[in-house]
Amino acid sequence: MISIQFFNDIAFASELQQRAKIQIGSLPNSPPGSEDDTEAKIKLGNKLFRDINLSANQIQACVTCHPIDGRSAGMDRQTTPRGTFGQQGKRNTPTIFNVGFNSVLFWDGRRNSLYDQAIDPFINPLEMSLSSESELIQKIQNDPSYSHYFVSAYPENPNINIHNVRLSLSAFERSLVSKSKFDDFVMGNLLIFNRQELEGLNIFLEVGCTNCHSGYLLGGNNLSKLQSAILYNPNDFGRFEVTDDSNDRYLFKIPSLRNVTLTQPYFHDGSVTSLKETIERMNEYNLNRRLASSEMDLLIVFLKTLSDKTKSN
Repeated sequence: MISIQFFNDIAFASELQQRAKIQIGSLPNSPPGSEDDTEAKIKLGNKLFRDINLSANQIQACVTCHPIDGRSAGMDRQTTPRGTFGQQGKRNTPTIFNVGFNSVLFWDGRRNSLYDQAIDPFINPLEMSLSSESELIQKIQNDPSYSHYFVSAYPENPNINIHNVRLSLSAFERSLVSKSKFDDFVMGNLLIFNRQELEGLNIFLEVGCTNCHSGYLLGGNNLSKLQSAILYNPNDFGRFEVTDDSNDRYLFKIPSLRNVTLTQPYFHDGSVTSLKETIERMNEYNLNRRLASSEMDLLIVFLKTLSDKTKSN
């Protein structure tokens, strides 16, 4: 005999599913722009993404800071990354998964498309340290294994040029889409969440987390000021360093919460390793009410449902 509790749980799940569908939504199968991404372009982008010879001393590739194989969730889990010559990076590495859905890229929002962003890590002195785009192209041209990839990806114009490199890296990065248990729930599987996950989602919606972590990415496409001594490194001025506009001081990208339980440490400076402490800090800063410790625990149970089902880091 089916219990009354079961019917109550289903009713609770159904109501939450409708709210989550409206307030958050599910992740689309593919990002904008992917309609022009061919398998050949993605394969070329994957090769470029993994090629250590495209760094200044041939020891680092994009995949070094954004590991994606096996159970890895697309970031190195370091406070800040190390560059080709051991340089200390300035900001925490975000996950590469779902980056194709982002319209704000980098913590300071200095890029708004994968195409514009694609070459930056290669010529950043704190990352792969090449001197210029020309040096990058020269390295690719000097490797005969690339010729076949460019012919396959761009049969009408197989030139090894910066435009085709940008297109290919963007195509590959758009292919890195992670689907979660949460998406299954929003799409109608009411039985996939247990009671704690439902209660965690209810708290997430009720206390206003979606005011900042909005949309189906739960963040990732807006910036916000962190004007609190407990939340930022006062020596990092955020978007101000890009625009020189005093209004942009301490303005940083709001990160997506997808895969958040797999991608510690947190904040732009990687200063917090505990997700619960991160929630505590944000509760002090920008939520509707003070959360009890038990409510934070339930929030974390819910946040785990946002992880890619194939990843554990």
